Amino acid sequence: MVSIGVYVCDCGTNIAGVLDCKSLATYASGLKDVRIARNYKYMCSEAGQELIERDIQRNGIDRVVVAACSPSMHEHTFRVLLERAGLNPYLLEVVNIREQCSWVHSSKPADATEKAKGLIAMGVARARFLEPLHPLETPVTKSALIIGAGIAGITAALNLANTGYEVYLVDKEGSIGGRMTQLDKTFPTLDCSLCILTPLMAEVAANERIKLLTCSEVGSVEGVAGGFDVAIKVRPRYVDLRKCIGCGVCSRICPVEAPNGFDEGLSARKAIYLNFPQAVPRVPVIDPSICLHFKDSSCDLCSGKCPTKAIDFDQKEEEVGARVGVVIVATGFNLYQDLYEYGLTRSRNVITGMQLERLASPSGPTGGRIIRRSDGSEPKTIAIALCAGSRDENHLQYCCVVGCMAGLKHAWYVKSHDPEARVYVLYNDLRAAGKGYEEFYARLREMGVIFVRGKPDHVDVLKDETLGIRIYDQTLNENLEIRADLLVLETGLIPSDGSEKIRKTLKISKGGDGFLLELHPKLHPVDTYSEGIYLAGAAHGPKDIPSAVAQALAASGRAVEKVLSKESVTTEPIIAEVDMGKCSGCMICLPLCPFKALKVVEEVGRRRVSVEEVKCRGCGICAASCPSAAIDLRHYRERQIAETVRGTMA
Repeated sequence: MVSIGVYVCDCGTNIAGVLDCKSLATYASGLKDVRIARNYKYMCSEAGQELIERDIQRNGIDRVVVAACSPSMHEHTFRVLLERAGLNPYLLEVVNIREQCSWVHSSKPADATEKAKGLIAMGVARARFLEPLHPLETPVTKSALIIGAGIAGITAALNLANTGYEVYLVDKEGSIGGRMTQLDKTFPTLDCSLCILTPLMAEVAANERIKLLTCSEVGSVEGVAGGFDVAIKVRPRYVDLRKCIGCGVCSRICPVEAPNGFDEGLSARKAIYLNFPQAVPRVPVIDPSICLHFKDSSCDLCSGKCPTKAIDFDQKEEEVGARVGVVIVATGFNLYQDLYEYGLTRSRNVITGMQLERLASPSGPTGGRIIRRSDGSEPKTIAIALCAGSRDENHLQYCCVVGCMAGLKHAWYVKSHDPEARVYVLYNDLRAAGKGYEEFYARLREMGVIFVRGKPDHVDVLKDETLGIRIYDQTLNENLEIRADLLVLETGLIPSDGSEKIRKTLKISKGGDGFLLELHPKLHPVDTYSEGIYLAGAAHGPKDIPSAVAQALAASGRAVEKVLSKESVTTEPIIAEVDMGKCSGCMICLPLCPFKALKVVEEVGRRRVSVEEVKCRGCGICAASCPSAAIDLRHYRERQIAETVRGTMA
């Protein structure tokens, strides 16, 4: 016989404002095997936890059902409570009556209460068949993999390395630095972006605990927190890192040119190139898709002129293996550019904010001059459109976070270059919520920047290549037409190209916006649903530089706290197990396992499937696919699920 305690939480008015929680406790008290049923205002509070602990220790409760909020919110809290009270933490069932009842049925309190009764009955039925489980232990490898070497990845790498841990810092580009290297200045202080970043880049290169892998991508990751086995693919750059002195002779004599992605297509680069002078490592990369040597062997100029003989056309892709304890994902963002209605592909005088950054940069394609691409002249009337593609049901429905302040910074660029220029900032809502942001906005108004509340309705490209921008001014309640020499679009942000591939490799979740999903937006903003994998920077969602740095510090600190500081870590025992007596050896399950946790074993001349416990994540695919019902999932056994369903008829 089991002795079940049911605890119904009011959650203030979150639950009790809709559900009749006292009647829920009364109903639960009449269910089979329920010894105690209580209702309390805040069950997760210290007093609420003491109530449960006292019942376990004094009244012999050996199964606990908590009817409250989502398990993702407080299941861990109550498991810790059970362990403290001397009960196995897996003898807990959390029934979600907040998200699944009170929040979604707030207009029908009576029906919502009846539904909650059904969920509690199901929870009690399942609780009868819960079994004690014991977490698995994995020894910890004291090193970290960081994917992406922008400002977030660099910050996390330095924080971990300076704490004493070995770091593998991987980036697909030829240099570290990420998007921040393309910026001229940062808002609101207008510091030189590279002046902030390049000392950190140099510190990464000089740190003996950081193994820097550029031109590299993560191929596979297997294992669990404390022991991930990683395969990293290193593409050839065709230049020997040990021999190259960064003199630049090769790039100067190379006869082949292609659009320069670093300058957002505003300039050309050579087939052998260095994105920017402060690159780390300061070693060029050869693009084999346009290099004449790889096309028809008709050119070896760079090889012949290199004073250190660093050119190596015979380099091949390599694979570097590593074992790490944690993974931090900092894969950054891309720009959303599907903006035909704004004229982005119809006129050379419609540019993105990032293109303006390159024009304003002293190391950019124009040496810092802001010009019209059509004729090279300096624009006298400039319009800057905020939320271009953001907060738009036809494009991206979410805010880009940085667009408002980037637009103000770009207005400052223009005004500081030409105080007589007429600058319009076209906005829907202006968001200046960060430290010093409101003051920066006031400064721009004092400089004479004109703010128009409205988004462009239409952009016409006129015969003289100026732009006719039609806009409804919400403040004046009238239609306006602005004739501009240059239109700058503050575009939305989307996940980086490699983000989805990394997500699938790591088997972590993403949100509706495509960015990687955290375990909990308030309590665990840098954790993922996979223990030992953490998020930093814009991989998690659009954010400015201070927020990216703060999250990188949080992710690296969390990695130390939860994994790296320990000799071993525990992982969930909710995994698959095979009944060898039932297994027919059909192997249907083998290719279906996304974690490669199943292996073939020979027993008395018969082939069977066995589970490698350390690899299993408890997804249940194998159990669902087994035609012999030979595989069961601990904590979600077939009997437990069946009794849960029968509980609806209680």
